[in-house]
Amino acid sequence: MLVNADLHIHSPYSMAVSASMLPENLLAACTVKGIHVLGTGDALHVEWLKSWEPFLENDAGVVIVPSGEVEDQRRVHHLILAQDPAQFDQIRELFFDKCKSFQTSGRPHLHLSGEDIAAGVHDAGAMIGPAHAFTPWTSLYAYFDRVADCYRSEQIDFLELGLSADSSYGAAIPDLNHVPFLSNSDAHSPLPEKIGREFNLLRLNDLSAEGVLDCIRKGTIEMNAGFFPEEGKYNRTACVRCFTQYSLKDAVQNAWRCPSDGGIIKKGVYDRALELASGIPSLKRPPYLHIIPLGQIIQTIEGTSSPHTKKCQKIYNSFISTFGNEIDVLVNIPVNEIHSVHPRVADAIETLRTGRVTFHPGGGGKYGTFSLV
Repeated sequence: MLVNADLHIHSPYSMAVSASMLPENLLAACTVKGIHVLGTGDALHVEWLKSWEPFLENDAGVVIVPSGEVEDQRRVHHLILAQDPAQFDQIRELFFDKCKSFQTSGRPHLHLSGEDIAAGVHDAGAMIGPAHAFTPWTSLYAYFDRVADCYRSEQIDFLELGLSADSSYGAAIPDLNHVPFLSNSDAHSPLPEKIGREFNLLRLNDLSAEGVLDCIRKGTIEMNAGFFPEEGKYNRTACVRCFTQYSLKDAVQNAWRCPSDGGIIKKGVYDRALELASGIPSLKRPPYLHIIPLGQIIQTIEGTSSPHTKKCQKIYNSFISTFGNEIDVLVNIPVNEIHSVHPRVADAIETLRTGRVTFHPGGGGKYGTFSLV
């Protein structure tokens, strides 16, 4: 069976996360979005993991996968996936004396190397891979050129692309030839433009957390879906203060300092991926579907300041009540049927599906903007 999966989110126990990120709200958001498999996020936090216990079996029919993110001693972030909550209890106990923030942080910092963390995760029977691997902060490729430089003798089970990259960014990196790619939302809010803004289409033999991990292990990922990389806020090399973008050559000549305001110039994901690539991709990857959240499309068409104005919400809700969920509207429903609800939004979705989108890429921490022409 084919299911949409978003395996990386956060809880209110992590920084800058909405207090509305509660299990019941997340399940409701999955129904609206069209997500069938959801990672718990922050499963190393005892209270957060306990809060999921009544919802592991739920009326929404959403499969819950215990998941969490940790930061290592080099500030690299790692995503952990398990089939059973008890595996996170085991991981927490194993690393308890190497962490001071299990009680306070949803995304704890471990005073360990990537190799040591991966070894412990594998000992518990769980899976691990670099989170948002290309971003210029707290990621594998922010600090290392090769997977083995971080994980040494341990293998990674997958790699999460992040919002500023798609499959093409990692396809020509030899290290990743046999590593499955995941695209997840990393959501900090249950709003529909956040949950499932990136997702994976998985072919499961068994509709369970175990079935999800088995699918990733076997590489039976049918499709990754998410942002156009240019939408991501770290896609291009840019100043983190004024967001002025620079070529790699100019950034080097300016010693990675913005001549306008002295801000740090951060290398963008686009340039970093080009540095790491070598040769022609040797592994056929699942297709990557570029999407824009429906709320943002409606906001753009209506020219409003937010997708949450009454006007935009009324249009959005009319799509959900007519077609069931957002992903179906963006991906599967014929445009002529969408046209019956809102002709201009239908035209915009057709433009999106045919790739006729104009972008002003993001960089330095500022999201990119788009126009549907």
